[in-house]
Amino acid sequence: MFKPVRFASITLVLALILTPLPLVFAKTSKEIYQKKREEMVTKQIEARGVKDEKVLEAMRKVPRHKFVSDKYKSSAYYDRPLPIECGQTISQPYIVGLMSELLEPKRKDKVLEVGTGSGYQAAVLSPIVKKVYTIEIFEELGTSAKKRLNDLGYKNVEVKIADGYYGWEENAPFDCIIVTCAAGYVPPPLLEQLKEGGRMVIPVGAPFLVQSLMLIEKKNGKIISHSICPVRFVPLLGKH
Repeated sequence: MFKPVRFASITLVLALILTPLPLVFAKTSKEIYQKKREEMVTKQIEARGVKDEKVLEAMRKVPRHKFVSDKYKSSAYYDRPLPIECGQTISQPYIVGLMSELLEPKRKDKVLEVGTGSGYQAAVLSPIVKKVYTIEIFEELGTSAKKRLNDLGYKNVEVKIADGYYGWEENAPFDCIIVTCAAGYVPPPLLEQLKEGGRMVIPVGAPFLVQSLMLIEKKNGKIISHSICPVRFVPLLGKH
């Protein structure tokens, strides 16, 4: 008696064989990085006291491995700073989370960042606030960060190549200011450009030594400073 040939299993095998390998590996890679981000947030950031869900959710989504060179992609989700171009660094994830939370960012806020670097900190703030203005003194870094942020869809981030010590006066005042390099003192132009009721987070201290992460608040025309924790950042550069 004639029996019809069953092609289903053969078709399935052929489909798997004919599926382009890059597509298979791309999906696997995407899932791996997503898992690493989840672990980073849970074990390194949330476990150490960062509780702002807006910040945590942003850090679950921002692909940190795309803000470092190929050499460091495998280390992108470790809790440590990593080298980038021009002798600069991308801050460790915990510090990015802590500084972002200290700003108490809101959806309507306009934020100034001093020290764009690879653009990672700006990318974390982008989905949380209305607008991020970020300044980078190195043209190479600023240009590549601008392209990276645009390619990844962070459309509310504007990058400027300039000396961040002087802020971005034409777009002031700012609800929040975040400085990702250490200054010997809080730059007066940044204090002037901080809105009444605004918050600034900045490392203050000698270059390449232990500095103090400071939270600066402007209340009723007065400047109130809080020392948060010891940190170590690359120095704020410029002619000031």
